[in-house]
Order: sequence, then C-alpha cells, then structure tokens
Amino acid sequence: MSTTPHSNDPRDNAGEFVLGKDGKPLVDRYGRPIRRRTTASHASRRDPVPRHPDEFTRVEPRARRVSPRVEPGHTVYEPPAAYEPRRAPEHPRSRPVQQPAQQPAQQRPVQHQSQYAAPRPASRPSAQPAPEDVPLQVSRGRRRGPKVRRKVKLPGCGAVLALVIALLIGSVLVADARLNRTAAMPDQQISNTSGTNWLLVGSDSRTGLSEKDVERLGTGGDLGTVRTDTIMLMHLPLRGKPTLVSIPRDSYVPVPGYGYDKINAAFSIGGPQLLVETVEHNTGLHVDRYAEIGMGGLAGVVDAAGGVEICVAEPIDDPLANINLQPGCQQMDGPTALGYVRTRATAQGDLDRVARQREFMTTLVTRVLSPSVYLNPFRMARLLWVTPSLLTVNSDDHAWNLARIVIALRGGLETETVPIGGFTDTEVGNVVLWDDTAAEALFASLR
Repeated sequence: MSTTPHSNDPRDNAGEFVLGKDGKPLVDRYGRPIRRRTTASHASRRDPVPRHPDEFTRVEPRARRVSPRVEPGHTVYEPPAAYEPRRAPEHPRSRPVQQPAQQPAQQRPVQHQSQYAAPRPASRPSAQPAPEDVPLQVSRGRRRGPKVRRKVKLPGCGAVLALVIALLIGSVLVADARLNRTAAMPDQQISNTSGTNWLLVGSDSRTGLSEKDVERLGTGGDLGTVRTDTIMLMHLPLRGKPTLVSIPRDSYVPVPGYGYDKINAAFSIGGPQLLVETVEHNTGLHVDRYAEIGMGGLAGVVDAAGGVEICVAEPIDDPLANINLQPGCQQMDGPTALGYVRTRATAQGDLDRVARQREFMTTLVTRVLSPSVYLNPFRMARLLWVTPSLLTVNSDDHAWNLARIVIALRGGLETETVPIGGFTDTEVGNVVLWDDTAAEALFASLR
C-alpha cells in the first residue's frame, strides 16, 4: 500500500480515515470515507476566535449533521470535551436576594448523546458584561477617618421662655386654688372711689394652732379667740406710689348698728363684712378687696422666705410676745418677727406697733422680691406653696390680685397713720381718738 501523502486514494491515506476490522476505511451512507478529526481542527472548532459583538451581522443556518455509521467492533475517536472553567461561588453575604419575577421555564429533558455521535462545538461566548466585583469587607486594620461628633441641639431662648411662662402660670393657678375664701363684702357698700383699695387684716386667731405652736409663737390667750391686731388700708392708685394707711385697732369709731366702739370690735361682732362696712363708713373709701392672715400664717411666710432683716430702734423685752431684742439690724425668723409686730412694750404702745407693722410689711415684700428668693427655685416654690394656704381673701379675689400688691410695692411705698387727736377712757376701755380734720384730709387725698 502506497504511503504517498496527498493521494486521492483513500487507501493511500489510511491514517487520515477511520478504519474497520478489515483494515479498510469506513464509509458513510453516501459511500464517502470517514476522515479522522485532528486535534488541531478540533481545537480550532472548540476555541473559535472571539469577535466583537458588532461583527456578527448575520447568522448562517447550521448544516444538518449526520452521525457516522460505525460497524460493530470498530472504535470511533472521541475528542475530549471542551473545557469550561468553573465560576467561583459568590460570597454568601454579598449575594443579593432576588425574588423571582415569574415562574421559571420548564426544564427541557436531557438528551443523551450517543457515544458514536460527534460532539457539539462549544457555544460562542456571550456578549454580556462581566459581573461586578463584590466589594471586599473592610479589614480591621484599616485606618478610619476622624469621628464626627454630633452637636447637641440646645433649646433656644424661645423654648426656655415658653417653659418659664408655663411654669409661672401653673404655679399661679396652684396658688390660687390653695387660697382660703370668705364672703367679706357687705351687701351695701358706698360708691366706688379712685384706684383700688385693699383692706389688710392681721387677726390674732389661734385657730389651727396646737399648744406647742402657741408656746413657740408666744401668742398666749384663749385658743380660738378672734380679734384684729392689725388693720391697714392699702391704696393702689392708677398712677404714682401706693399708700399704706395704718388704723389703730383701739380707734374709737361708730360701728354701724352697734354705736361707738373700738374698731376691732366690729370684726369680733360681725366678722369681715362688718369690719369692711365700718372702715368704709369712717373713711369714705370704697373697699375693693380683702385679705386676712393669722398669727401662724405670718410666721410661716417669714420662714418660707428665709427670714427677714429688721433694724430695731430700741431694746424690746416682752415676755408675752416671747421676744428680747437689742437695738441694731438683725435677722429674724418667723416667731421672732411675729413677736416684733405684736408687742406694745414700748413708750407709745399701739402707735409704735402700727409703725413697726408697716416697717415689717415693707421689709417682707423687699425680701420676697430679692434675687436670693425669686431666683432660688426651692425657696420660691416653698413660698408659693405655703403662703396661699395661710391667707383668707374675698370670694371674688385671686392670687394674681395679690401679686399686683407685690408688683406695686417695687416702686416704693408711702406710709401713713390715721392722725391721732388723743386718748381717753370709755365704757369699752382706753381708746384712741382721731383728729377728725386731719383724718378727713388724708382720706380725701385717696378718694
């Protein structure tokens, strides 16, 4: 057999064809010898040169492949399968969870290729873009940028002011609810006069005081006895300084319906209503509002304010008032201040007492308006809580009406005592007589 290369006789090129057991080349159904596939041709068909997607302009239909016929006992060369690299699995943390948009298509049945059939060429690479790289986790040793400190947003001035106003309104409402009220105005009153007139009464009532309180405060007397140690008329004009007029409790005046008597007897006989009527009848001033405080209340207000500083003009030693004071300015607590305004153990007796009462009231208001009190939340809260429960006002009066007194006193205060004409003894005891002319001039200036 000739081995000359490039011969057209299949027998001369037997190495290029598939041989049978008889050593002859196998032929297909058309009688053509079956040519062996070389490795180079397989590689060229398995690894085609990739082209740019734009170069594929037309796809030619593939020719129908015919499986070669292999006789029994003969072997057919099978080229190795095309190598396909395995994709690395994605990181489980970086794999996005995708919800299927639609039902997956039904899988086609796997068609088993005959061992004698020629392998299919490898599919061309798709023109799809490469998957994006999964970002790597930041290592622990990576340098971090500077920490950004969050700025704490502080409340503005408007919010603080609104909070202060809300607390102030709430405190005033609570104080108003704790006030004691009584029907102090009589059924018949004189006509209105200028400004606003307050009748301020300091009673010596022991109601609500225990025996220890009586001993501590030095009040003495019978428990439950109601009299007035202090009677003052405060005139608040529309313009100008307020005027505080002291009325001695032993003033001998006509009491409506009861004849002449001491003015404090009106309170004992008919309570606040008869006292208001008696003051209006003798002064010609319309009483608009009423406020009363007892002995225990006065001492409680002083203690709530942290005490008051009072300058004593002369030595005072009064066992009945439970005080022994030396001249000079000194800090007084509640019981000491109460004894100071109640005592009559001085040269002019009741006249000195009314002067000390006006001094004490001015000093107490100055103390309440001092920064050491109203800027101290604990002391101010105690003062607003204690004071209203110690006061008794008319049924139509409120805490904001009392606040007007404190505000008015910031601009100064004029103090007066009803002009005195002398003293005399009567059926009701030693009394104070007014100077009718001077007294009328004083009251006329306030009308």
